[in-house]
Amino acid sequence: MTTELKIITPDAPEPQSFTDPAKAVDCLNALYDQATTFLQKEFQSALRNGRPDNRVRAFYPEVRITTTTFSQIDSRLSFGHVPAPGTYAATITRPDLFRNYLEQQLRLLIDNHSVPVVIGFSDTPMPVHFAVTRNADLAVPQEGAADFPLRDVFDVPDLDTTNDDIVNGTHVPAPGAPQPLAPFTAQRIDYSLARLAHYTATDPDHFQNHVLFTNYQFYVSEFEAFARRMLADKSSGYTSFVSTGNAEITDPLGELPAAPRMPQMPTYHLKRKDSAGITLVNIGVGPSNAKTATDHIAVLRPHAWVMVGHCAGLRNSQSLGDFVLAHAYLREDKVLDDDLPVWVPIPALAEIQIALEEAVEKETELEGYDLKRIMRTGTVASLDNRNWELRETSGPVQRLSQSRAVALDMESATIAANGFRFRVPYGTLLCVSDKPLHGELKLPGMASDFYKTQVSRHLMIGIRAMETLREMPLERIHSRKLRSFDETAFL
Repeated sequence: MTTELKIITPDAPEPQSFTDPAKAVDCLNALYDQATTFLQKEFQSALRNGRPDNRVRAFYPEVRITTTTFSQIDSRLSFGHVPAPGTYAATITRPDLFRNYLEQQLRLLIDNHSVPVVIGFSDTPMPVHFAVTRNADLAVPQEGAADFPLRDVFDVPDLDTTNDDIVNGTHVPAPGAPQPLAPFTAQRIDYSLARLAHYTATDPDHFQNHVLFTNYQFYVSEFEAFARRMLADKSSGYTSFVSTGNAEITDPLGELPAAPRMPQMPTYHLKRKDSAGITLVNIGVGPSNAKTATDHIAVLRPHAWVMVGHCAGLRNSQSLGDFVLAHAYLREDKVLDDDLPVWVPIPALAEIQIALEEAVEKETELEGYDLKRIMRTGTVASLDNRNWELRETSGPVQRLSQSRAVALDMESATIAANGFRFRVPYGTLLCVSDKPLHGELKLPGMASDFYKTQVSRHLMIGIRAMETLREMPLERIHSRKLRSFDETAFL
């Protein structure tokens, strides 16, 4: 006969009500620190002294709001308010990292509904793996490496609360449970923060609110060169540059050590106050990588992400080096079909499109009708087969023609579709690097000449667009095109 272990937890203060968002986040911070400190201490003791006699548990902090009326709110915003009377709640992790975001969302809730938010501990256990991630001296051993099964004593990640049900619109609260207040649970966020550190070799704290994706490493050296120019210009507003391994420089001549190993998705951050800078992620080739990167970056709630990669031009009138501004997407990448059916349209977002087109005009010094010399707008097709040209082409080519596609790659539709799914404003500006339907394949000599002349210009267009978006109010970028019928109040 087995006896169930007694559960020890940190002392839980009574929930508190707040009408000041900053003080509410201070309380979230205190509760989070209390929980993680408790778990770290007990974990260290267990590793040092062996299996304890008790089960150890701590809980995520939670923010909760209750409304009782359909009172009029500021309907100009697509976020910042709940859809109907009731109780809404969200578990919270890393309130230090999300402080600006949390203060903004809580301020809107309090102002729109004229009720306080309530801060306390939730009933969701915090996995020990996530509690120790910020302590460099601690690491959770692999299963079987410790003297006792960790899950016998500590909570481990639970897939029941680590999923995308809320953001996918399939979440059904248990009877009597509050409605979701945020698109992600604390465990889902912690899972992605850990994945980001692994895949990008940079801490989530470094990520900026404007994210550029590329599918070639060639863009990285150009991004670093631009970053050094900005650090040399004290009026630029940029404060530091972060490379793989969290190597950070503030001096434009500073040395960046070579990474001991390149991560799967090398990532670089040109930082600015309040995370208003630019992050560049080299996702490599393929829709699976594109989905993985955006799945995890989405929890940081960036203000926009844009793909600036290479593509195959599908029209004979295009030339190598021409640009393609995606207005629509033909999704044959397949990686998001279970989460976002292919019949769901992915609309172009006006603010992103205008920012990209204006950036092309400024960088090329062409405008109006003359811009058509070097840029096409239209449908971009994304496939899951990099060597699609080697297959019998009559079927694929007919579909591409019927869709009016002007370019083809493997990542853009995935990034746009996941932006739509996660309510992150998205866009795509590609550069034609080959024309396989017209006998111009990407060959070594041709590619090197192309890269030398076009990479810098293409990257600068993406940077210019992001700097334009940075100056826009958040409510202008976050269109209702991204919001469903009954949305979470948090952006």
